[in-house]
Amino acid sequence: MKSLQKHETPLRVLFLVTSMPIGGAETLLMNLVRRLDRKQIHPEVACLKDRGPLGDELVKEIPVHSNLLAIKFDLRVLYRLWKLMRTRRIDAVVTVGAGDKMFWGRLAARMAGVRVVISALHSTGWPDSVGRLNRLLTPLTDAFVGVAQSHSEHLVEKEGFPATKVHTIFNGVDTKRFCPGDRDKVRRELGLPLDSKVVAILAALRPEKNHALFLEGAAEILRSESRAQFLIIGDGPLREHLELKAQQLGLQNVTHFLGSRSDVEGVLQCVDAVALTSHNEASPVSILEALSCSVPVVAANVGSVGETVIDGITGKLFAAGDSSGFVACTLDLLDDEELRTKLGAKGRERTIKHWSLESMVHGYESLICSLAQPSAKLIVARDQVSVLSSQSHTAH
Repeated sequence: MKSLQKHETPLRVLFLVTSMPIGGAETLLMNLVRRLDRKQIHPEVACLKDRGPLGDELVKEIPVHSNLLAIKFDLRVLYRLWKLMRTRRIDAVVTVGAGDKMFWGRLAARMAGVRVVISALHSTGWPDSVGRLNRLLTPLTDAFVGVAQSHSEHLVEKEGFPATKVHTIFNGVDTKRFCPGDRDKVRRELGLPLDSKVVAILAALRPEKNHALFLEGAAEILRSESRAQFLIIGDGPLREHLELKAQQLGLQNVTHFLGSRSDVEGVLQCVDAVALTSHNEASPVSILEALSCSVPVVAANVGSVGETVIDGITGKLFAAGDSSGFVACTLDLLDDEELRTKLGAKGRERTIKHWSLESMVHGYESLICSLAQPSAKLIVARDQVSVLSSQSHTAH
């Protein structure tokens, strides 16, 4: 792979988020900033609210600024961001996700004279839809990043961003860390029967992830597969509600709320299938982590999920909200060990080829450096970062 054109001094790049809890987008950001080439980019992170657990970890390595937004409609956040960007001599700002950080971050960046303004987006709908005010700032933005090809198409066709400004940088996972392992060892550590059939869901406990469907389906699955065990990995505001629902469904002895884990890769090694029941998604990291561990995925066919969960190739797809479809797809996998093995192996193979962490990092390095120095030629593999051209897509 050819190297990027070098800058005389590294670019100072500020990534702006709301906070850094343990979640998919936040873990992606942490992995990204850790791997960026320090000869090219010096990263910093700014959190509108508190740092969160991942921010507390990251502050040991790079500057992490926090508590810039006092209340929801705190207009002083604009001055604080402007001052931060001026004081830190920021060359490029990357807002991560929609909402307040996307609006205030881009506005402050232009007021501060920041050379490059990029908005990276990770979802296709509520609660992360872009919104009218954010669309009004499109002229202030040099690039928008989608995390899958269909996600980028959504940004053009549904959000109305100019096709020439929309780039695709696939989410990436550390395939050396997320890999197959000793299933029985992990099951012993978690107190799971060695002969159980384990289904996991890896997602924040928020409404859009639709854990209720997962639990309702689990009750049906248990009626057909008495050895079934269910792992809920993640935390969030709905935990108490979901624990009560599990009890009401008679699942308290087979459902394990594991909370946020720093050893997700280990937990996945003992799982037979990973489920995703969300109402909307772009390209979930949890899918890539599961596939990288050779675990097939049963997922609602929403957003760009179909680009990673290919029905009959790396997993099974069902219609969003279809509980019976979820149950049928999951039982198909649990009943057929040979099929699980085949789909899991193909999933890992495709993850290594298309969704590695290295590819994602190189994509961001290439995009930031090329925008900071427009005359420089962007040299990057076509499957790592792509631009939606006006010839193939129509901007609204």
